[in-house]
Amino acid sequence: MKLLEGQNVIITGASRGIGMGIAQVFANHGANVAFTYSSSEAPALALEKELTEKGVKAKAYKSNAASFTDAEKLVEQVLEDFGGIDVLINNAGITKDNLLMRMAEEDFDSVIEINLKSVFNMTKAVQRTMLKQRKGSIINMSSVVGVKGNAGQTNYAASKAGMIGFTKSVALELGSRNIRCNAIAPGFIETEMTAKLDEKTVQSWRDGIPLKRGGSPEDIANACLFFASDLSSYVTGQVLNVDGGMLT
Repeated sequence: MKLLEGQNVIITGASRGIGMGIAQVFANHGANVAFTYSSSEAPALALEKELTEKGVKAKAYKSNAASFTDAEKLVEQVLEDFGGIDVLINNAGITKDNLLMRMAEEDFDSVIEINLKSVFNMTKAVQRTMLKQRKGSIINMSSVVGVKGNAGQTNYAASKAGMIGFTKSVALELGSRNIRCNAIAPGFIETEMTAKLDEKTVQSWRDGIPLKRGGSPEDIANACLFFASDLSSYVTGQVLNVDGGMLT
């Protein structure tokens, strides 16, 4: 059963990792996928080809999530290319970790702009379309760090916590028009980025998780699938921790 047959989805930051996993799972469920990348053109075009071969429409767009103008242009282009937008997944994000004492102002600002302001940019840009069609699902990729905080990540934690407050506010504003807004808070997800870390460090993280393993991009994609589809038609303003029990 394909849960998103014919739906048009925008995913920001999908050329690798979690975003790529979401795009793949959504295409398997019949969704047409528009996704953004910032600099990795070759992986983005390879993903576009892979998704298209699944029998859906897919297109990669180079776009700066932190730019309000870029967000508006992106949405206009997607509407022209796909004819509509049913789901928005705000996934673009970066980390610039450091202790507060050593954190540069520009490292705080850039994380807030790319992780949090991008959510405002994209949500505002798709709002008019979703209001007009009186339906839509917006999914914001937060983090367990946004729920509990983490030493050395004040900028990242602030951006992800801000995303949760934004999610709940949008859910209240747009719920009467049948537009839902939810957030996902991933825990330790194993991607190509974590593959570069020392195995001993990674294992110590796994040992601290009740399920004794890291999650996969597909685990996050399945949670997104729930929020994007009619399976969650009566769910809005919620934060789903996908963390193997880390915050239990």
